[in-house]
Amino acid sequence: MANVVSEGATARRTRTLRAELALKTITADPSSQDRLRRVLEQALVFAGAAFAAVYTPGGEQGDQLCLSESVGVPRTLYGLRDTYSLAGRSPAADARRTGHAVWLGPEELAGCADSRRMPAGDVFMFLAALPLGEEDGGCLLAVTETPGGFDTEDRECLELIAEAVVCPAPAETAQGEELPANAFSLAMDTGRIEVGDDVLALFGIGRADLDGKVETLLSLTVPEDLPSLMSVVEADQMSIGERELEFRILQPDGPPKWLRLRGRLLSGGEGRPARLAGTVTDASTLRAGVTDVARVQRLASALATAGTVRDVSQAVVAALRKPLQADRIALAELEGDRLVVTVLDPPEPEAWPELWRLEWRTEWPDAPVRAMPTLAAALREGRAHVWPAGTALEPALAEVGPGGLAVLPLPAGGRMVGACLIGWDSPHDFGPDERALLTASAGLAGQALMRAHAFDAEHELVGMLQRTLLPRRLPKLPGAEAVARYLPATAGLEVGGDWYDVIPLPDNHVALVIGDVQGHSAGAATLMGQMRTALRAYAAEGHPPDVVVSHANRLLLEMETDLFATCAYVEVDMEVGSAWCVRAGHLPPVLRHPDGSIEVVEAEGGPPLGVVTQADFPMTPLRLQRGTVLALTTDGLVESADTDIDVGMDRLAHGLAAADPAHLGLVADALLDGAGRSDDIALLLMRYDGMAVRPLRESWTVWRVPEAVRHGRRFTRRTLRAWGVTEETDAVLLVVSELVTNALVHTGGQVRLDLTLVNHRLRVAVADTSPRTPVKPTSIGWEATGGRGILLVEAMSSAWGALPVSGGKQVWAELVLGQ
Repeated sequence: MANVVSEGATARRTRTLRAELALKTITADPSSQDRLRRVLEQALVFAGAAFAAVYTPGGEQGDQLCLSESVGVPRTLYGLRDTYSLAGRSPAADARRTGHAVWLGPEELAGCADSRRMPAGDVFMFLAALPLGEEDGGCLLAVTETPGGFDTEDRECLELIAEAVVCPAPAETAQGEELPANAFSLAMDTGRIEVGDDVLALFGIGRADLDGKVETLLSLTVPEDLPSLMSVVEADQMSIGERELEFRILQPDGPPKWLRLRGRLLSGGEGRPARLAGTVTDASTLRAGVTDVARVQRLASALATAGTVRDVSQAVVAALRKPLQADRIALAELEGDRLVVTVLDPPEPEAWPELWRLEWRTEWPDAPVRAMPTLAAALREGRAHVWPAGTALEPALAEVGPGGLAVLPLPAGGRMVGACLIGWDSPHDFGPDERALLTASAGLAGQALMRAHAFDAEHELVGMLQRTLLPRRLPKLPGAEAVARYLPATAGLEVGGDWYDVIPLPDNHVALVIGDVQGHSAGAATLMGQMRTALRAYAAEGHPPDVVVSHANRLLLEMETDLFATCAYVEVDMEVGSAWCVRAGHLPPVLRHPDGSIEVVEAEGGPPLGVVTQADFPMTPLRLQRGTVLALTTDGLVESADTDIDVGMDRLAHGLAAADPAHLGLVADALLDGAGRSDDIALLLMRYDGMAVRPLRESWTVWRVPEAVRHGRRFTRRTLRAWGVTEETDAVLLVVSELVTNALVHTGGQVRLDLTLVNHRLRVAVADTSPRTPVKPTSIGWEATGGRGILLVEAMSSAWGALPVSGGKQVWAELVLGQ
């Protein structure tokens, strides 16, 4: 055992020594342009980091730590920013301010101000922040997902790396500074560019011909490469870091020339523009036969982001038809013995064979494979086939490409999933390079088509699940109007855990609910449906808002799921315009008052549901005037990778203030206009108008005394007289007698009698502490001594029923007066 321990210690010491040797080698050449990046890469190799970055002082006042260089996975995956305030509470600022390293695990990170930006679920990240050598230097930031975090050896390696870092110059570019011959500097806000002499020579223009605009250089590039190049020169602040790509520029004669751009997007700090600085070199010597390779690369890139079958089909058409100068191209899935076409280009029916037009059904045709034996043979062989002009083919194929036809079987998973047909009207010669291009494209398209087909099927399933779990329509509210919107995320399965609900409650109360279950999956959507149903059930039982949310919290804990949920629950009394709000880790409500002013409710909140067993969920009172709009939303509307939640809430408030509350649907659409779709979004709006007619109400606690029923009748008679009701009083008194008698005889505990009058409809309700609902007897014998009370109530009233209330039930009956 001692030998094993000794060997492990020796291996660890060896790792530290290797890191020290590697850093000495890198720092021995101070003129190296990528020295800082190479130093940081040692954190990935020797310290087990997944991400490492250097932050240096910057900003107008020097009060910011700005990202200068990073390596590893994108920093946005860990919720890290590109700038941190030196005066703020962040690991980077703390390390730089104290001069001591900061080592944080998941529990410490959960208490940081940026914890909501960090990944949730199964990702457990550990963060290290080490000050750099100089007193006014920057900070080294590193992240690992290794269980246990950075061990002793990892920390020693990180300390060596921090010592080896020489902070780069601030992001500003000195005026009049001469660039190296192969370098450039681009201001991201104005598009002004400075370039060295070698760069001008590569583009074939003189110094006098450059007007300082980046568009002048972009106009010399091959149009097909322009989108990828624009994605670099139009990058935003969220893309700080290294960039590298190759592109082509047009030549006066001969083929285009390949150039390689390598640069780094540098943050200018708070209030200052970013700039792209780097080099441009000649890459043509590394590009033999690159034209077809580039097409395959672009096709692979397009297919990597294609989610649906239609996306895959359109990517194949865009990648092949124009470069091959084809006259028509079709992509189809193979289902049994039929080709189910997913895209045709051109889309007009008359451009395709008659057999295809006969099978035209909806948007595209279905073509039977048995009518095209040549195609069937190509699919069986599983390799690309080309037929030049004049080849004898069946009409269904010959008319696709009279000047030449290529059939690409699309293989995936050991079988043929579809076919791509490419046709030319004029005679077309198939060179070896073109055949290789078609074969490579077929393999890529087949795999992408199978993935997309599975995605479409799963997307349809989860979409149906989402539609089933959300309300189909909102109820009509007394004295208010409510509208809701839901937008799925545009990435992944496009299904998440956001939900909303509007729950009508007795006595003209309404509960507005909005929530968000952690994650984006069918499991999150299923849990969302369970939470929505649970909250609705607890609300229907008559519990106050804090009890409803507390019951939901206990239920989620008992379900033993790894997911948690946030929720905002607002119960509104429509008669008087008062409300109670309960928050469980969710965004607060936003009120738009009739004068247009905005109030973000400072509602004290509890923890998210499913986190703490004994949690308190305090209630906050709200007051709604006529014309007040209440807005509830999920974080997808106000927060994203590039938008802080406070900025998003301010934007929501401004949008709500500028809207016309008379058209609530248009208000909701305007608030969602331009919203990011990285997360799903739920939005619930309610405009409180007040009730035109307020009900009259009186209550009476029935004491368990021998004359309790007589007291109840006397209270009812006195109340009706005060309300001016003189008709149907005998029927009302009979119903009161029967309901009160049933409650006293068949239950224990307190009994309450409630009378409500609105629009000539009188509601008699008796509440007790028993959950058992009265059952109407099917038949009663002449000798029976009971069971007739409910039958009398049914006969005397227009409607009756029972509903659960907190700790018991309420039996009610409605009578129409004056008929």
